[in-house]
Amino acid sequence: MRHSSRAEVDPFIVMDVMEAARAAEEAGRHIIHMEVGQPGTGAPRAARERLIAEMEAGPLGYTVALGRPDLRAAIAALYGEWYGLDLDPARVVITAGASGAFLLAFSALFDAGDKVALGEPCYPSYRQILRALSLVPVGLQTDLASRYQPLPRQMSGDLAGLIVASPANPTGTMLDKAAMGALAGACAEQGISLISDEIYHGLQYDGRAISALEVTDEVYVVNSFSKYFSMTGWRLGWMVVPPDHVRLIERLAQNMFICPPHAAQVAALGALSPEGRAELDGHRAVYTANRALMLEGLAAAGFDRVAPADGAFYVYADVSEITTDSRAFCTEILDHAGVAVTPGLDFDPVRGQGTVRFSYARATADIEEGLARLKNFMSTRAAAE
Repeated sequence: MRHSSRAEVDPFIVMDVMEAARAAEEAGRHIIHMEVGQPGTGAPRAARERLIAEMEAGPLGYTVALGRPDLRAAIAALYGEWYGLDLDPARVVITAGASGAFLLAFSALFDAGDKVALGEPCYPSYRQILRALSLVPVGLQTDLASRYQPLPRQMSGDLAGLIVASPANPTGTMLDKAAMGALAGACAEQGISLISDEIYHGLQYDGRAISALEVTDEVYVVNSFSKYFSMTGWRLGWMVVPPDHVRLIERLAQNMFICPPHAAQVAALGALSPEGRAELDGHRAVYTANRALMLEGLAAAGFDRVAPADGAFYVYADVSEITTDSRAFCTEILDHAGVAVTPGLDFDPVRGQGTVRFSYARATADIEEGLARLKNFMSTRAAAE
């Protein structure tokens, strides 16, 4: 059959790495997973118990398109706790994962052919979803001096939108309030729609994460239950949109998704409970320990040129002095060290040949074992050269 040009997007390379790691495990090898941005933990007990109780009480049918009102209210309350904001629950839109939120946001804000900017390195699916919707991604090169975040001076009048992420994937860097405000101001001055990806909020180590809602209401904020809430496979996220965009999003959501997954919404209510939150904060303590181990261990292995790991659970390393082919280098690490690592090509098509991303989202024992393997691999590799 024929297919559209919109379908010809690049692969998500980390998924290919996951498949190679799975095949190695199927062949009997023990692989340490540092490739995927997925918590090693599952949904908190309170989430599972809430779902069991509601399933026993009756069937879980459709919800309204914007999501259960009690869940929207609980999320709005979270903004009061985390940021001191009095958020109207009517502005909260429950989505089928953050990915569903991006589909809705891009469809609501942009027309075919519009240019949407994103700081590179960045989450690769931004680029591919934009292309699949006949939009034009515009990569803005960032560097250590800007903490790998876009700058207001990079905004231009031909842009229809800007996507920012803080904490960012793959770098883990964050925007402070002044930097977020400057970007929001530059977008407002030039009529650029701002989308703030905040899915790693709750996972920060050097100061509090700033929500774009603290500096402007003219923004689409995207979040998810996948990272801090440890519910990746439940495919549930949310957006906060300006009041006059709620009905716009609702019409799209009704037709694209009918409603978000009901079972996941029930579990999310449990995750947001005091008991659920206490368990989740315990996970963050593990990530904090893993982060310290990772920064020290990677430096000892020779990976000492890294982005500031403010939040999320990643370390992004410059390996351009080691290799000019990050994908081949990651394959070499998997084959010889049994550690799965993501090549930077996923995140930066221009400079990604010289970078790799390490995830420390797994159990501490796995991080310790992976670092030992990496150190041994790099020592052996250097001796052979």
